[in-house]
Amino acid sequence: MQTENVLHIISHTDLDGVVSAALAWHANRSSGLPIKVSLMGYGEIDNAILESLASGQKLTVLDLFCQRDQTVDQIDRTFTEGSPPFVFDHHKSTYDRYGNRKWAVVDTGYCAAMVYWRWLREQKLDDSTKKIVEEIEPLIKITNDRDLWLGEIPESRLWQGLVTICGPWGVLMRLVSDPSAVLTEGERDSAQNFVDIQEERFEQAKAGILRTGDDLSFVGDGLLEFGDVSDFCGLILDRDPDPPKLAAVSAKRMGGDWALSLRSRDGLAGKIINLLKDGKKIRGGGHGDAAALYFPYSYNEDQIRETVLAAIKQEKERTEAPNVTLGDLFKGFEKI
Repeated sequence: MQTENVLHIISHTDLDGVVSAALAWHANRSSGLPIKVSLMGYGEIDNAILESLASGQKLTVLDLFCQRDQTVDQIDRTFTEGSPPFVFDHHKSTYDRYGNRKWAVVDTGYCAAMVYWRWLREQKLDDSTKKIVEEIEPLIKITNDRDLWLGEIPESRLWQGLVTICGPWGVLMRLVSDPSAVLTEGERDSAQNFVDIQEERFEQAKAGILRTGDDLSFVGDGLLEFGDVSDFCGLILDRDPDPPKLAAVSAKRMGGDWALSLRSRDGLAGKIINLLKDGKKIRGGGHGDAAALYFPYSYNEDQIRETVLAAIKQEKERTEAPNVTLGDLFKGFEKI
C-alpha cells in the first residue's frame, strides 16, 4: 500500500459542511502535514474514502458518511484500536447504523461542526490550536442555528446565502483566511440582497408546487437554487396553514443525475431515505427531518415523484397497521 503523509479532510457542501472543513483545517494546521480538502455530496463520498484508505492518508470526514456497506467493512478492517475517531456527523441515518463505532463521533443534537468542535475542546491541544478553536465558537453557533433550523440568529441565513453566492469553496477560502463570524459590510450587503431576491424566487416556486393531498409538496428542477431548499421548505412546512407531511425539491446535476432534497417535521424524510436508498441505483442520507436522495440520470421527475409517493404510502400503511398482540389473537379464538 502506498502511504501518503497527507491529511485529507472530506466534508459536505452546505454551510455546516464548509464550516466543519474550515474548523478541521485550522485545528490540524499545526500538525505540519499537508492538508487536502474535498467538499462533496453523498454520491461521491464512498470512492473518496476508499481511495484515501488505499493510499494511507489520514482522514477526517465531516457532515456526511458513506452509503455502501463495503466501505464500512474496509474502515473496520483498517481502523487501529486506540486511534482517535475520524468521522464526525450528526445525521440520524449515520447514528442509527454506526453510532457505536469507535471511529465515529455522532450526535444528532447538534450540527456536524458543533459535534467536531465539542470533541476538539476535550482534546489536549497546543496553545495556538486551542486559541483558534475558542475564537471560532461564534461561527459554530451560527452554523448550528442554521443547520438545525433554530432561527435564533438572523446572520445564519445570511451565511447560508454566502455559500450560494460564492460557492462552498469561496466561503471555505474566506474562513481559512479569516474565521471571524462577523460579516464585512460587503458580505452583509451581498447576502442580504441575495435573501431579498430569494424571497421573489420563493413566490415563483410556491406557484409551481405539485401538491399531492396532505402527503407531498414537490418542486421541480429550475425553480430554486442551491441554498434555497432549507429556507423554502421551512416556509412550506412551518408557515403554510395546511402543511404537507413532506416537502421535496428536485435538481438535475451537471452529470445528469438527480438530487432530491427532502424536509419534514416528524421524521418522515429520514424514513423515506431508509425505504428507498439501496446504495446502488438510489443513494442518500441525512437525518429525520432533513435528508437527500440521489437518483440516476435514467429517471425523470415524474418517476422520482411517484417513487417518493409510493414510499410515503408504504410508511403510512406500516404505521397505521393495527398493533395486534398474541392476547388479541387468543381472545378471537375464545369467540370461535
